[in-house]
Amino acid sequence: MAQTALILGASGKIGRHFTAAFHAAGWQTRAYKRGTDMSTAAQGCDVIVNGMNPPNYHDWEGILPALTRDVITAAKASGATILFPGNVYVYGAQSAPWSEHTPHAPCSRKGEIRSQIEGMYRDAAAEGVQTILLRAGDFLAPEVGDSHVDMTYLRGFAKGEITTMGDPTIKRAHAWLPDMARAAVMLAEKRADLPAFNDIPLAGLTFSTEDLAQEITRQTGTPLKITHMPWWIFTLAAPLWEMARELREMRYLYETPHELSGTRLAQLLPDFTPTSFEHMVAEVLATRQSTALAA
Repeated sequence: MAQTALILGASGKIGRHFTAAFHAAGWQTRAYKRGTDMSTAAQGCDVIVNGMNPPNYHDWEGILPALTRDVITAAKASGATILFPGNVYVYGAQSAPWSEHTPHAPCSRKGEIRSQIEGMYRDAAAEGVQTILLRAGDFLAPEVGDSHVDMTYLRGFAKGEITTMGDPTIKRAHAWLPDMARAAVMLAEKRADLPAFNDIPLAGLTFSTEDLAQEITRQTGTPLKITHMPWWIFTLAAPLWEMARELREMRYLYETPHELSGTRLAQLLPDFTPTSFEHMVAEVLATRQSTALAA
């Protein structure tokens, strides 16, 4: 009998990739309808994927704890395992590599909120609710207009530019969403062998803006000019533009070299093969080319 996953945020970039990965593994999925009773929606489900996030970081302090409480309540009512895509905000600017053993030391308000909700999942484990937190760096995906690689790095690609949010030589953690979703499904399928709370980093792809520019140039033969994000615009716009205020707070991450340890995931999923940096870049370029031809 096929297993079933309830996907929160099914229409978002996380939800779409996780839905596709579960289907590819033979699971059934249900898309949670925002505003309906989550406990009712979760009945008969084996896993609840919490891929729902307020757009543009809106009202995290109000929305995320309330959403987390609803997810935990639904998991208690249904007996489902929670699958939560985590990020690196909880680590602040500590020295890397970061692992499941790295203490939380957030240096931003959003990092404090993420640490708070991760604590809620840890506390729920004592009450019998299993959570698999799969932690990753900046999310990358092949789709045009809905990925960090497209919305920041390649925002000026048509003009022969690649944009850096900080020092272009600093290497940072990234996650190719198709890989993250595939690993999440593999972990969900062995949840019976896992403890109640699991903090599992996904090493993903660690690279700098300079690395990305060089690989794109190698594959296309066209050099790219590295330009810097004009942070002064965000400063000016912050009083009136919520997204500008929220992004400014996370600027430290673009100046902090970091990577995630892959040791724990390799222990749990020794057969998992991640996508290479070169293949990721090739797929991003191919998608952009096909999108341009279709326009």
